[in-house]
Amino acid sequence: MGRNAAGPHDLLYPIVPNTKPHSNHLAAPPPQAAVTMFPSLLSRAPSPLLTAASTSTASPPAASPQSLKPPPPRPLATTLVAAAAAAGLLLLSPTPAPSRADPEFTVYYGTAASAANYGGYGGNASKKDTAEYVYDVPEGWKERLVSKVEKGTNGTDSEFFNPKKRTEKEYLTFLSGIRALAPLNAVLNNLALSDVNLQDQISTADEVRSEERTDGGGQVYYEYEVAGAGAHSLISVTCARNKLYAHFVTAPNAEWGRDEAMLRRLHQSFKTIQPGAPPPATES
Repeated sequence: MGRNAAGPHDLLYPIVPNTKPHSNHLAAPPPQAAVTMFPSLLSRAPSPLLTAASTSTASPPAASPQSLKPPPPRPLATTLVAAAAAAGLLLLSPTPAPSRADPEFTVYYGTAASAANYGGYGGNASKKDTAEYVYDVPEGWKERLVSKVEKGTNGTDSEFFNPKKRTEKEYLTFLSGIRALAPLNAVLNNLALSDVNLQDQISTADEVRSEERTDGGGQVYYEYEVAGAGAHSLISVTCARNKLYAHFVTAPNAEWGRDEAMLRRLHQSFKTIQPGAPPPATES
């Protein structure tokens, strides 16, 4: 065996080339031959795993055609500008005029017609052109039709009641030929003469309050509150058109405790309409 043949240990170290001018033909290859160690391993076919890994690494992953990217978030400044613009539109939008009666209430227009001119049963509601007085009625309350005989005897002109408790009600009576109010205490006693229920409330009342009030048009009203043993009443009395008008709101004590705020509203809504004056405006 010649000396230049590579032994097993020679493969582990690079072969140093012979730099002498008179080297033999079996001299070691140039320095780049060092990278050809283990030629039997490098000459084999590439591994499928390595090939697949190289291929997948070289080519970027294709984006799925069904993937959807969420829209980029709107800048904070843009959001604030949009909110301010929306608020400006709300402020510039015209505000609807409030009605005199809320959606839970309707306005009743009463004429206080005499029994001789009374055309049978009912028929007085919503006649704004001939109305002499107005008051609010809760939604859901029912009107009790007043007979011609009843109108002629005790002067009842209109009445509404709670169908769930008929004794919770409001009604109006009038008496013709009265030009001015009598003293405060005398008026209440005179009203009780024609109203048995009112007599009972006054006789058993723990407290009776009375006061005089003048509205913006100079109309004088007497206000009464009767806290009876079984019922509570609010009464408003005034004179106009040579008539005395008395508006009553009454309820048993149980209903009074539950509906006091609403019943006081009904009491405060009553007002008369002066001759020649237009009906009350729809705005409060």
